[in-house]
Parts: sequence; structure tokens; C-alpha cells
Amino acid sequence: MTNEDINSIKQLLKSPKKIVIVPHKNPDGDAIGSTLGLYLYLLKFNHQAAVVAPNAYPDFLKWMPQESTILKYDTQTEMCEKLIHEAEILFTLDFNALNRTGDMETALAACQGTKIMIDHHQQPDDYALYTYSDVTMSSTCEMVYNFIDMLGDNTLIDADIATCLYTGIMTDTGSFRFSSTTSNTHRIIANLIDKGAKNSEIHNAIYDTNSYDRLQLLGRALSNLKVLNDYKTAYITLTQEELNTFNFKKGDTEGFVNYALSLDGIIFAAIFIEDKQNDIIKISLRSKGDFSVNEFSRAHFQGGGHTNAAGGKSDLNMKATVDKFISILPDYKNTLNHA
Repeated sequence: MTNEDINSIKQLLKSPKKIVIVPHKNPDGDAIGSTLGLYLYLLKFNHQAAVVAPNAYPDFLKWMPQESTILKYDTQTEMCEKLIHEAEILFTLDFNALNRTGDMETALAACQGTKIMIDHHQQPDDYALYTYSDVTMSSTCEMVYNFIDMLGDNTLIDADIATCLYTGIMTDTGSFRFSSTTSNTHRIIANLIDKGAKNSEIHNAIYDTNSYDRLQLLGRALSNLKVLNDYKTAYITLTQEELNTFNFKKGDTEGFVNYALSLDGIIFAAIFIEDKQNDIIKISLRSKGDFSVNEFSRAHFQGGGHTNAAGGKSDLNMKATVDKFISILPDYKNTLNHA
């Protein structure tokens, strides 16, 4: 984002506007943290701002400041479409293609307001007038921090904004262990703590509260773990029946794929989760080193993301999806064995 862009956005935000802020479908900690952080910032200038999420998100994010104000498009469609239609500014956060919002795509594409994208995923679409895209960033929350700072308003980041942004950075960096975590990320985190983010309480709220059912589901996932040593690959499957057995709730499988990746000698991991309601298999992919799961997912499973973390889907059944996955691996054997 150029200085000219920043100055133009400053002028846009100079007087109160009708603003809608949108995360991607099935929003995670970075999506909710970035949208709420930006929302709280915009309220300081008396903008008529609203966060409109495509659908619901995990319970472990529902403690965040002003979370209760988030509107859900799938259950509050009429109200959400009215806000989007009337929006003078539309912020899209933590995604870079409108189809990542599912059923909201048509309404967002039709919005006549000024579109501003803030995102760190690869290969952004060209739908926004102002695009802040940086794949080297740890998270969209880190980018929202930079965005506020570029607007000259770092002093306006209060404890609630800091809490939201800290949450997104923490979750998208795997508690600061991923390679995207830079020294500058840590400097921003230190500043957010200074501004009132209670790091220990945030970590506990996200990671340290498990239901009995979720731990049982994790046990089943680990019992389903398979290793393909020839390809330094491991994968997990969970059927709809298994999810139902353990009273699955949105977010319960968060982080499960990382157990597969943690195996000694494994550099590529996947989890396949059956979703009967949408008649798809949801796929999460993780890797170590230079092996790009973003490219793998884009090429084979209608998805994308980052080099080391991506998502996708399959319209085949579970067995056919896993068979397809395994059949593709020989094409990557040399890359996987030398990554």
C-alpha cells in the first residue's frame, strides 16, 4: 500500500461513513481478531461500522471484545444485505477472493462502496480499489496494526483493540512458532501487551479450555492417523459419523492436523473431514520447509492459502478423496524427499 493510498484512505475516513467489515467463511482467530480490531478503531471516529461474517465461528472466540455485535449473513441475510448495499466503504479482511465468503460473494461483488482489502494470502484477486497485500506477514491482525499505524493512529490502540489483534497474531502464528513470526511481529506483540492485551488470559481462553467430547474426538483422530513414509507424509480422516459420535461443534478439530505434522520425519500433513451437510470433504494441509501446500491445494483441491498452511475441499466421498490424495503423491516424491 503506497503513501498515496494511505493519504486517500485518510481522506475517506475523515468524516463518518457507513462501513462494513467482512472476514472469510468459517472465520478463525485471525479473521475475527482483525475485523473486530478494525471495527473498534473505526468506532472512535463515529463511523457507522458493522462486522458481517458469512457464518458462525468457534465458541473459543466468543469472549472477544464486542464479539456479540458481529452479524452472521447466513442467519441474518436481509439485514446484512441491506448494510452491504448501503456501505460507502467495504473492508475485506483475511481473504483475497470474494468466493472465500461463500453465499456472500454476489452481494459483495455488487457493493458500490470503496473496497479495501487487507490480507496476507497468496495470489490476490483484483477486486479492491485499495489493496494491502503482503504474504510475508504473520497474520492479517499484524497488518491491521500496521494499517492503523500508517494512518498515524497508533496511540488510539486501546486494550480492547490490542486484545483482538494479539489474538489473531497468536493463533495464526501457532503461538509464535511459525516461520512467518519475525522480530517485528514480536515488537508488535510487545506493544500490544503494553497497550493492555493480557497475553496469558488470551492464550488460556483460546487453547486451555477443552470439552470432554473434543478430547475424545482428538483421540479418534489420532487413532485414524496414517503415515506414508515414502513421501514423508501423514494424514488423518474423520467421518461425519465420528464427528456426530463425539458431539462435534465448530472449531473442535482446530489444530488436529498439526499432530500429524509433528511426527518425526514428516514434512507434509493433511486432515480430511467429512461434511455431509455440504456434501464435501474439508481438507486442511500443513507442511514444513519449502514444500508449498498452497500450490498443492490450488492444483488439486480447489483451495489455497500459504506456503506452509492451506485449505481445500473435495466433492468426492472420503475413500475416493484419500485415494486421489495418495495417487498424487508420487508426482511430488522427489520434492518431498528433498524439502
